[in-house]
Amino acid sequence: MTRLLTTWEKDPTSVPVGPLGIIAMAGCEEIGEKINQWLLKWHSLQELQDEEYYTSPGLNRDTFLVKAYCPRFGTGEGKAVLRESVRGMDLYILVDVCAHNVHYNMYGQEVPMSPDDHFQDLKRVIGAIGGKAKRVTVVMPMLYESRQHRRTSRESLDCAMGLQELVNMGIRDIITFDAHDPRMVNAVPLIGFENVMPNYQMLKALLREEKDLHIDKSHMMVVSPDEGAVQRNIFYSAVLSLDMGMFYKRRDYTTVINGRNPIVAHEYLGADVEGKDILVADDMLASGDSMIDLCKELKARKANRIYALTTFAFFTSGIEAFRKAYEEGLLTRVVATNLTYRRPELANEPWFIQADMSKYISYLIATLNHDRSLHELLNPYNRIKSLLDRYHNEQAATGITMV
Repeated sequence: MTRLLTTWEKDPTSVPVGPLGIIAMAGCEEIGEKINQWLLKWHSLQELQDEEYYTSPGLNRDTFLVKAYCPRFGTGEGKAVLRESVRGMDLYILVDVCAHNVHYNMYGQEVPMSPDDHFQDLKRVIGAIGGKAKRVTVVMPMLYESRQHRRTSRESLDCAMGLQELVNMGIRDIITFDAHDPRMVNAVPLIGFENVMPNYQMLKALLREEKDLHIDKSHMMVVSPDEGAVQRNIFYSAVLSLDMGMFYKRRDYTTVINGRNPIVAHEYLGADVEGKDILVADDMLASGDSMIDLCKELKARKANRIYALTTFAFFTSGIEAFRKAYEEGLLTRVVATNLTYRRPELANEPWFIQADMSKYISYLIATLNHDRSLHELLNPYNRIKSLLDRYHNEQAATGITMV
């Protein structure tokens, strides 16, 4: 029987940087375990087509997950503890700064962890590693303080300060997803900073659930919810060959409510949306009020079905407004990733679609562990085209025709 060559036997330049280790911070346990299972599957070569992602968890280890935790004292002060050695490892730390489901005890009270708490625990873990790992990469899907990315008056630049803190602690690379403003990389120009877009995974999740979409200019459009999301929507418009429109949010800049200037009106620019299905892409849903207002504006212009594609679905004010919007026919579906904590009740909502990102993150980690280029993984154009071909073939086989 011919022995299957390992990756580094076929390509000596692809020797791993070091034994691979993954630390899943509090709130990331679920996606961390999924990533671990994918890597173990490739490690055992059960999927031969993925053999180029073969990597090793190190001697006498049967998992890629490294045990670490951050206990708290009664005052709320904390520390990080590693349960095993990480010397010489290529470490990847998964952290969800928006996992508000994680609590700790302080003066006898259960306190939900804020983004500041998660970021502080991340720094504690890096401190516990103590420079013993060969390389440390932070995988932070929702970039810490990314909504405070620029200075417009006497304001702090929290995102830039946070990134520079990580660099000063010796971090080599940062992987984030759909950064609110990718220009934040300018704050840390001397390290690796990957801003990954989950376009393919969200489209795949949508097409898996919706089998009767007619993806052409006669039946569908892309609409940007505001000027800040134009680039995201231009991508969907280009790769799907659809027309695009956009809304401009007129705000009252003399007033601040919940940290934001309230929206006075949505002004629409673009082609007629009447009778067309609409894709609306944005980086996040916070309260979701502006998305529902946008759906009302589109429905007033006689749009057909409306699909919201968002990387992070926080629903900070709950999901009742979206339930109502779905029941009233304003909104058809919301597609969001599992990169951050999702409210458990979303699993039973007929309008919510989850795009699982664990396999994709596994590809990113395994590729970086071998110091290979991420170019093919970061450019989803060809994968989306193949996805559309399969989708149209399935429609032809099941008899779905244009109307």
